[in-house]
Amino acid sequence: MMSAMSQPWPKDVAGLTLRYPSAAEIEDLLAFRNLEPVNEWMLRTHVEPTAFRGEWSAVATSDTDFSCAAILDGEVVGMGFLELTNGMGQPGWPQATEASIGYIVRPERAGRGVATAIARGLLDAAFVDLGLRRVTAGCFADNLASVRVLEKAGMRREQHGVQDSWHHALGWIDGYTYAALATDRPDWRVAPSPTSGRP
Repeated sequence: MMSAMSQPWPKDVAGLTLRYPSAAEIEDLLAFRNLEPVNEWMLRTHVEPTAFRGEWSAVATSDTDFSCAAILDGEVVGMGFLELTNGMGQPGWPQATEASIGYIVRPERAGRGVATAIARGLLDAAFVDLGLRRVTAGCFADNLASVRVLEKAGMRREQHGVQDSWHHALGWIDGYTYAALATDRPDWRVAPSPTSGRP
């Protein structure tokens, strides 16, 4: 397990608190995870409740999964995913220097900056707290809201896959990969915003 010094949560970003969820908050996450508006752009369009609870219960003690719940005024409004990965390389290359990130927002909170705040918090956690080298994120090209979130968070589009992604309603459509390096900015730390600027 990572040392207490390198644990990224809790963290306040733009009025949100990002932290490991309690058992009750895992139920709150589950309450909106399988909703149709959430799953429109998800690769995993349904989660099995028992498996979902088990995955989230294990996060706080994981060496590779640093996912979090996003809390606003006591309400669970979203979730962020931060999973350590190994980049490509020849034998002997450094391990666990990268992460992939993602986010889900409670539908009634969509369009209010919650996703961008989560993404910025995940980048802060990856680069500042965990000392990672590179972070990636993927999305369907037609998911314009997610495109805006990743670009506002400071990531660059590195790959445009032509018809590389299957969507249950649209068929084969294009996908994007976004990335950021720790060296892209002198400091990825996100300062907490005043409460007047809450999503």
